[in-house]
Amino acid sequence: MEFLELAKNRYSERFFDSRPVEQEKLDKILEAGRTVPTACNYQPQKFYLIRSEEGLAKLKTVTHFHYNVPLMILVCYDVREVWMNPGDQYYRNYNSGEQDASIAAATMMYEAEELGVHTIWVRGFDSKTVVDTFGLPNHMIPVMMLGLGYPNDRAKANAWHYERKPIEDFVFDL
Repeated sequence: MEFLELAKNRYSERFFDSRPVEQEKLDKILEAGRTVPTACNYQPQKFYLIRSEEGLAKLKTVTHFHYNVPLMILVCYDVREVWMNPGDQYYRNYNSGEQDASIAAATMMYEAEELGVHTIWVRGFDSKTVVDTFGLPNHMIPVMMLGLGYPNDRAKANAWHYERKPIEDFVFDL
């Protein structure tokens, strides 16, 4: 499938069955997240797999948006490994961590779609609660969670998924 077609057809899955994602597919998805471009190639992105019964039970305490996924990837960045932009007058403390982790998450999302694994991007959680619940070090910053799995018989895209603003609303000449 061509990438643009894949991107247009992918939707946020909210109805997962309990089948686990095969390790070979998971390995490809994680490799996609590992090889993304990052600021100065610092590679601060870190992936925590939540798939054990204990981990999934903890997941349900930190977000209502778990959708009973069989596998959630908690995407973080290590604040000690980010690029800092010393010349930015608007964002004086800007670091590349969130953008680097987001590029990794989006790339994993599309690789999963290519492999027939459905995903949902989750940001409905409190970062401190996630760090505390999963015992992460304080220098690890949660950015989002990527739920992965296979759809159940209720799976379908939301009605508004295919609605898009016209390109003129996005592109401007300077």
